[in-house]
Amino acid sequence: MTDFLEQPLALIAAAIQEGQITSTSLVTACLKRIEQVNPQLNAVVSIAPEQALKHAAKADADLAAGKSNGPLHGIPMTIKDSLDTFDMVTTWGTSGRQQFRPGKDASCVARLRAAGAILVGKTNTPEFTLSFQTDNLLFGKTNNPFDPTRTSGGSSGGAAALIASGAVPFDIGTDTGGSIRLPAHFCGICGIKPTSGRVPCTGNALPSFGLIAPLTQPGPLARYVADLEMLLPIIAGPDYIDPHCVNASWHDSKQVDLSQLRIGYHSDNGLSSPETAIVASITKVVELLGEAGLQISQGTPSGLQMASLIMSRLMAADDQDLIITLLDESRTHAPSEKIKKSLERGKAGMTAVEFAHTINVWHSYQSSMLSYFNDYDLLICPVNAHTAIPHGEEENMLDYSYTMAYNLTGWPGVVIRAGTDESGLPIGIQILAAPFREDHCLALAGFLEAKLGAFSQPAVRYRKTPDA
Repeated sequence: MTDFLEQPLALIAAAIQEGQITSTSLVTACLKRIEQVNPQLNAVVSIAPEQALKHAAKADADLAAGKSNGPLHGIPMTIKDSLDTFDMVTTWGTSGRQQFRPGKDASCVARLRAAGAILVGKTNTPEFTLSFQTDNLLFGKTNNPFDPTRTSGGSSGGAAALIASGAVPFDIGTDTGGSIRLPAHFCGICGIKPTSGRVPCTGNALPSFGLIAPLTQPGPLARYVADLEMLLPIIAGPDYIDPHCVNASWHDSKQVDLSQLRIGYHSDNGLSSPETAIVASITKVVELLGEAGLQISQGTPSGLQMASLIMSRLMAADDQDLIITLLDESRTHAPSEKIKKSLERGKAGMTAVEFAHTINVWHSYQSSMLSYFNDYDLLICPVNAHTAIPHGEEENMLDYSYTMAYNLTGWPGVVIRAGTDESGLPIGIQILAAPFREDHCLALAGFLEAKLGAFSQPAVRYRKTPDA
């Protein structure tokens, strides 16, 4: 039964609908696999086996009565602990919410349940999602499934580690500076940051209002590119609460003719030079696309080198008011070291003119970057300058400019695995497209996924659980 957990979502859904498996047996297998791998990963921070099995039994009864609850009928899922769940504690990784039950689902979670998915547990996140390493004072650090001495990334590191272990088919993460794409890269799975405004942020730790709200997007992490495309339309669209979410049209990647698209790439963004193995993975992908007869040439968006500076100015522009408010509303009196350091940096002391200038520079950057699409339809580049780093290693924020740059623009970005470094750690590549053209990203990602084939998997994934 565990093998079904490692299949594409469409196949799992069809197996349930056709009676090859039951939701009860699938959820049981998922719970057993979590029990087996979580001591090594520390990815799942809360779990509700009785509740999940009760919902699975109802899903089976509904199907027997001829009622299907949606495209995800009876399929187990986990959800990042920054997203509210009405029936499970949602801590946001902060001590003041250790026993907090929101009473209402985040909008994207409610939509997944309405599509038939069954929540089995919550996955670890750093406090308020504000770190590129998943670690907090409540639950500790989440380990990388390829090497437990290394981080799984952040802030959706619990989700990525669990999916890579084969314990759950999908999870929903959030991405403010790379928090879906970085863990996907570090853990060797797929993830998508949708276009800003595609998915409502209602019910996430970082609010859907305020200066930096447009930087954040929820999005799915999964094992296959097709899974991302199946999940994203389910959670997309206005909830009439998030003021930034729009009713944008959805395009099917199956209708995309890659031969008509102009693909650009770069292996170095001019801010931080990637490791040799990462450059080699980009080169391999470029060669594959060239051999397939696709239009590909080297190209870097104009203004990219400003990304890190703009992000640092934006994150400081509110004089730490966002963090102070989150701590107060959560009733957290002992924040994590990451949060303490942010507070210790103190107030930026921007004048009104300096603040206005920061916003103008941000908007000018967005405009300059958009000019890239006069010459290209897609961009391939690294996700980060490094593969998974050791726990607690101090980050060079320039290494993370490869993802932060596209939170600033709002462009959609897909990460897929494209290689392995000399230490056996996975290497992801990032595929970006114009706003609301997720179909372009997904079409190219699916093409490359098929061309690149299978990669080595973490040992934890192959410690099989007995069939349910």
